[in-house]
Amino acid sequence: MAEDSTVARESMEFDVVIVGGGPGGLAAACRFMQIAEKTGQEISVCLVEKGSEIGAHILSGAVLEPRALNELFPNWRELGAPLSNPVTVDEVYYLPNGTNRIKMPGFGVPSVTHNHGNYATSLGNLCRWLGEQAENMGVNVFPGFAASEILYDDNGAVAGVTTGDMGISASGEKKPTYAPGYELRARYTLFAEGCRGHLGKQLISRFELDKDSGTQSRNSGISIRNGMCQARSCTPWAGRANTSEACSPALTFITWRTTRSRSA
Repeated sequence: MAEDSTVARESMEFDVVIVGGGPGGLAAACRFMQIAEKTGQEISVCLVEKGSEIGAHILSGAVLEPRALNELFPNWRELGAPLSNPVTVDEVYYLPNGTNRIKMPGFGVPSVTHNHGNYATSLGNLCRWLGEQAENMGVNVFPGFAASEILYDDNGAVAGVTTGDMGISASGEKKPTYAPGYELRARYTLFAEGCRGHLGKQLISRFELDKDSGTQSRNSGISIRNGMCQARSCTPWAGRANTSEACSPALTFITWRTTRSRSA
């Protein structure tokens, strides 16, 4: 449902508005505050997240490579980050059919699939922890508020976002509990709602961000094609790398041993 442009909305001004409370948006919010403190500036940062709480819409399981976290918070251990389950052993199997498996030797496994030094963790818990750090640094974190529209200034530049109206029935009618959304205006607006966010699609179309570009795609896991291992954006589920039979004649099965448990 499109927002009613005739409704009077309360407007709030910030230096930075961030759309999306995932790892990227939360890390950006923390980094903004770190830079402001380092340069002796006072800035206002607002982050809106459509989930009822930070971490509510985040895929639970992941193997995290902590390099970025080390740069953002070198003392993350002292701060209590939920990374306590390090990977100790990588096991990669080639599955030629539905019954057999062949364990691949270490020298035959591409380095991008090695997980020594990484951590098996819950991304939801990590996001909740990042949200706590952001709030402690002074970021205004607003869970339960979905950004529904993009605001533009007279020159056509992005000027912020509008949050969704509350109290709208399934048929689009205003209920007695109706409350209009807020206008969140900012000098800088950062969209961290994911690669297929509905506002991102609008921006791509309006500013032709995909002009002269290939089709946007995202795959999870590892595939073997023509004898070559192609590493992809890996989001393991329960210790296994997801693969697609449609794009690979054979599958690779990956397990990680951690200090707490051993994958089957």
